[in-house]
Amino acid sequence: MNKLVATTLEGKFHTYDVRVEHPKKGYPSVVEKAHKSTIWGVRHLPQNRDVYMTLGGNGSLCLWKYNYPSERTKQDGDGVDYGIAGTVEQIQNVILGSQPISGFDWSPDKEGLCVSSGFDQTVRVCIVTRLKSL
Repeated sequence: MNKLVATTLEGKFHTYDVRVEHPKKGYPSVVEKAHKSTIWGVRHLPQNRDVYMTLGGNGSLCLWKYNYPSERTKQDGDGVDYGIAGTVEQIQNVILGSQPISGFDWSPDKEGLCVSSGFDQTVRVCIVTRLKSL
């Protein structure tokens, strides 16, 4: 796996491509505004690590897909490789409740099967379809 996703209190997430690190610029990253509230977490789909779900403080889930750039590295003026960040595309979003979604996990065996829990004291089993077409 070569992606790291960090979430923020402001409803944004940063997706880092940790394959190439530049000594001064660091890792390439893309920032996306996902929710209108804090993002409580993120989980990658085990069958396709380019697809992941973010968990919103407003009770929402957002499904995202990371798209790689045509070139992943370029060279700066000194001949040192630096990474090029890809793009992030929102596939779907849904509001499951009025309280934050605090837990989420994908099934390692059945693609698209997932479970979530929230501050409203509910556990929900969900199915995400058409993941093979992404």
